[in-house]
This record gives sequence, C-alpha cells and structure tokens, in this order.
Amino acid sequence: MNKSLQTIADKKSFRLGIFFAIAGTALFSLKSIFIKLAFLEDIDATTLLTLRMLIAFPFYIVILVYAIKTRPEKAARFNRKDGLVILGLGFLGYYLASYLDFEGLTFISAQLERLTLFTYPIMVAVLSWLFFKERITLNVLMSLAVSYLGVSFLFFNESPSGGANNSLDVLKGTALVAFAALSFSMYVIFSKSYISKLGSLIFTSVAMSSSLLFILIQFFATHELNDLAVSPKLWLLAVLLAVFSTLIPSFFTSEAIHRIGATRTSIMGTLGPVVTIVLAVNLLGEQFGWPQITGLLLVLIGVSLLRR
Repeated sequence: MNKSLQTIADKKSFRLGIFFAIAGTALFSLKSIFIKLAFLEDIDATTLLTLRMLIAFPFYIVILVYAIKTRPEKAARFNRKDGLVILGLGFLGYYLASYLDFEGLTFISAQLERLTLFTYPIMVAVLSWLFFKERITLNVLMSLAVSYLGVSFLFFNESPSGGANNSLDVLKGTALVAFAALSFSMYVIFSKSYISKLGSLIFTSVAMSSSLLFILIQFFATHELNDLAVSPKLWLLAVLLAVFSTLIPSFFTSEAIHRIGATRTSIMGTLGPVVTIVLAVNLLGEQFGWPQITGLLLVLIGVSLLRR
C-alpha cells in the first residue's frame, strides 16, 4: 500500500515538474515580446532595463534573506573574495548580457533574437573546451554548424523596417544578441563552482542584486532621474517583464529541474523559440513563412544534437 502511494506521489511530482518546465519556458519566452511592446511606447533599452531591475531587486533581497536564514551553513561559506567574483559574474550574466539583448532587440525581430540566444548552450560547450579543456565531441561540432546555419538563414531573410542602413542594423542587432549569449555563457561556466559552494538561491540573489549597481551607473551617466517617470502602460510592461519573465520562471525552472531532472527540463526548453515565434507573429505582426520555419527547425535540430 505504501509503495502504491509512493508511486502515485512520484507520478504527481513528475506531472508537476512537466508543468513547471513548460510554464517556465513559456514565461521566459514572453520576455522578447514585452520588450518589443515597450519599445513601441518610445522607451530606450537602458531605461527599460533599469525599471526591470528596480522592480525585481526587492524580491531577490527577500529571497536572499530567506536563503541565509534557512541555509546558514551555505551563508557561512561566503567571503569577500566570493563577493568580488560574484560581482563580476553578475556583471556578465545579469547586466551585460541583458543590456546587449535589450539593445539588440531595437534592431531585429523577436524571432531572430530568440533563435540567436537559444544557441548559448553550444557556446557553453565551446568555452568549456577552451577554458577547462573539456572534450569537444563530434555532436558539439555538428550542433554548432547546424544551429548557426539556422541563425544565418533567418538573418539573411530578416526584413528590416525603417531607417537608412537597414542591413547594417540587422547585422548590428544580431551581433549584439550574439554577444549577449556569449556573455551569459561565460557567466554559466564560471558560476558552477560558486553555485555548488553557496547554493543557487544565495548565489543567484547576490549576482542579480549586484547587477543593479552596474545598470544604475549606466543610467545616471546617460539619463536624468525624471526619465523614470514613464507612462502607466510602460510601468505595467516593466512589471510583467520583471515578475513574469524574470522572477517567476527562474523558480519554475529550478523546481522543474528538482522534479524531473535537468535533461528533461532542457528538452522542454526547446519549446521556447516556438512560443516566442507564435507570439511575435500574433502580437507584433512579425513575418512568418518558410525562411522562419527553416531557421527554426535548423536551430532546434542543432541544439538537440548537443543535448543528445
């Protein structure tokens, strides 16, 4: 009887894990849509990123306090050197990567942005080979070739709108998002040991909170305080971006990994570009035809090769 009840509980936990993985992927995929909708309201990337970070910051402070109280043995391991390193990692993963991504979206479609970002696991594999001499397999090389063939296919079929140097704008936007993916990949490979040492809650909260310092420096160097006095619609989009495409999906994804494992969670992550493309076509009116389908399939196949 107990074994039967345990089996039922395991199945329920598995179903919840699948739900968290799908929900987390879908919410993360909304990020590009929220950003594009905000740009339609005439806001620049720096101001929008500042609003997002200011809204998310109090939540991560609460999470940090909770983690310190519930995991005192992890918190006791934190030292000044860790703080400086995590400050740098927060710069790479949550400031630089986010800023480059936001800025890139001012030039390219949400579809091209999502597919370009989606290749970051391949960058992680290549950087791990460069920095840590991890073996690079044939699957990694094939994944690299097929995925970037897909991104290139969509890049050459991107339809810029407005402006004088449209083709250069597409190139600039794609390069910015590619560097965003590279910055986040470096954050991933160098953060592993600190996550193991301090736990994901403490590490992520400190890294995310520290990134606010950098965005505030950039904001006050280029803007005035009253630039934050935006319309109610922009505040709503910033809240949606901070809470529903940053905070909630980060916990959903962690819970999914806990219940169904990292491999199954990553497989569910392949739904991300599909969700973004569907929303971009329906909410933003972006084009969708055989070039977009071909690029999407190539990138999904390429990343699937890596995960295999």
